[in-house]
Amino acid sequence: MEGKTQSAFAEERLQLTKTAAVMEEQLELLEQMHRYTGHDFTEQLLEETREIRRQNLKSSRQEPYFARLDFEENGTTATGPLYIGKKGIEHEATNKPLVIDWRAPVASLFYSFTGGDAPATYECPEGTIEGKVHLKRNIVIRKQELERVVDTYSDEDEGAAATDEFLLYRLGENKDNKLRDIVSTIQAEQDRIIRSPRDKALIIQGVAGSGKTTVALHRLAFLLYQYREQMRAERMIIFAPNRMFLDYISGVLPELGVGDIQQTTFNDWALEVLENEVKLVDASKELEHWFAVKDESWDEQALTPGRFKGSVAFMQYLEACLAGLADHVLPDTDYEAWEMAILPAATIREWFDKEYAHYPLMKRKERVTARIERWLTMELEQVRDPNRRKEFKKKANARLKAYLKTWAETRTYEVYLEITARAKESDLVPAELKEFVPAQFAQELTDGAKSRKVREEDLPALAYLRYILYGDEGRTRFDHVVIDEAQDFSPFQVALLRKFTREGSFSILGDLSQGIHAYKGIRQWQEFTSLFGENETGYFQLEQSYRSTMEIIEFANEVLVRGGGAPLLAVPVFRSGRQVGVYPAERQSAEIARILRGLDPAAVKTTAVIGRTAASCRELARELAKEGIEASLLDAKQATYGGGLSVVPAYLAKGLEFDAVIVADADARSYRAAPAEAKLLYVACTRALHELHLVYSGGEVSPLVRL
Repeated sequence: MEGKTQSAFAEERLQLTKTAAVMEEQLELLEQMHRYTGHDFTEQLLEETREIRRQNLKSSRQEPYFARLDFEENGTTATGPLYIGKKGIEHEATNKPLVIDWRAPVASLFYSFTGGDAPATYECPEGTIEGKVHLKRNIVIRKQELERVVDTYSDEDEGAAATDEFLLYRLGENKDNKLRDIVSTIQAEQDRIIRSPRDKALIIQGVAGSGKTTVALHRLAFLLYQYREQMRAERMIIFAPNRMFLDYISGVLPELGVGDIQQTTFNDWALEVLENEVKLVDASKELEHWFAVKDESWDEQALTPGRFKGSVAFMQYLEACLAGLADHVLPDTDYEAWEMAILPAATIREWFDKEYAHYPLMKRKERVTARIERWLTMELEQVRDPNRRKEFKKKANARLKAYLKTWAETRTYEVYLEITARAKESDLVPAELKEFVPAQFAQELTDGAKSRKVREEDLPALAYLRYILYGDEGRTRFDHVVIDEAQDFSPFQVALLRKFTREGSFSILGDLSQGIHAYKGIRQWQEFTSLFGENETGYFQLEQSYRSTMEIIEFANEVLVRGGGAPLLAVPVFRSGRQVGVYPAERQSAEIARILRGLDPAAVKTTAVIGRTAASCRELARELAKEGIEASLLDAKQATYGGGLSVVPAYLAKGLEFDAVIVADADARSYRAAPAEAKLLYVACTRALHELHLVYSGGEVSPLVRL
């Protein structure tokens, strides 16, 4: 076997040398070619194609490919080999692929074929292609040097193929401050999601560490490749939980050769839709209050004000209110510009109700106002005396200004104020929901009217009102929407985004076991699937966790079980590591400092000390500084994540991962045996890749923790 491995390594080293030489030759020729900057359309297209080839060759020089597939199509005698990389490279001399793009149809065999006697098939525009796979080989190339060759399938010696060896090798690597692509280790169940058709809303329930986010990002790259004539990167958008998370995932798409995809948070997007008509109140105190240690366990089943504002029922209430608004916009009085110059109310109503009925309400108002102004201009033209015309114009403009003030208010914020003021008494709000309409609902908005400050739970309603009142205002509709940590989204938010999306193309991903923002999130995925029509959604479950060791996953699963169970428990890959450490401490900072000093700097590049709240994290950072340990303190306003040693509250760590994690405050009072408490502790524990330690003081460890 060792001789065979050496032979494969020598074979691939020779292939790499040949490939690198061809790529360098092609790049040199392209660099020598004159770059066209003229106005001829055909030449512009040719230059664009040449520039794409230049960039593909440049970006692929260091790591041209990561896999080899030997495939024999039925009816032919040719057998590969096909080399698969992040970018497709064509051999100019032969017009044959030198490297196949990982998104190409035939490349799907590398991910989907797992061995056995069944024929290997893949779908392409010509139909189903069937054949036989002879070899699947993983290849690691770094800086043009061949580092590793692993056969994951061979029809000559299938029993000896190291199916999991390469995956475990990659999983065991250290993390830096950015999420990485997984093109070389995409698993079959992940590949099915990535290559799903574009015309459905995919709901992806994935356990912690199952690669949900990475799969969604790779799906974007695949859609742009597969539907290049119908979809554009600039018409795609990713919604992430916070700006720090956006920074963390920012390197994946460029690495896959994809740019121009919008990446934002829902709050930032909604404020842009509202053209910054309102401002967000600082909700950090409320957030801290939600996650603060309580004398009793959280009641996460309560329908909070935030959940009411995020409900479909509230959306329907807004629609019902607006349905009658158009009937009350216009006054029943004529517009009299001056004596004997009268525009009848019936004529104005005709324009508003019929001629401009297809416009959004504010556009109708604008069109009718412009029509009145044109009528006024025509009336003034009939006044021949210049002095009288000037007098009439002044009077007419003043009267028009006064007349327009008698029209009902139709600006977004003011309409929202009026609607919410009536919510408690309105017959349009279902009786069973009225008790959840907070008493301070309208009062908070009224108090903030001067500063125009609103809470984040008001943004979906405000953005929706803006859409109804003004239309999409020329905004490009999205070809595809990715919603990460979707369990913390509301049905109203998803329903609103549907209004801005073509063909209902979504990737909605999350984990109900990590639904720690229960005051605004969902309880079950049905709350989203019900927003789409029959056969318009697809549901996937990712049970395998690739992030953490077996010991960490089993420990975290028990946290959920002790807290009341979970809809889906993680299944770890067979990657063993250190046992989870649980330590009592008189002074937490001293014990945490001891653990930090005991970590192997060669094996641990990123570490997080995870506290319960931002306040406790600030105190931890101060105490660690006294121990001579400096750490980055991460908070909700953080825009970047720099790696190294961080102190971060559990609710903000969601989505991130670290080589080692130390969970502070793992005592019985901080984490009680209840579902909400278990979810928060589960989030903290599942951030760890290789090492997990818990520290508690006060004498008694959390009942969620197995000693």
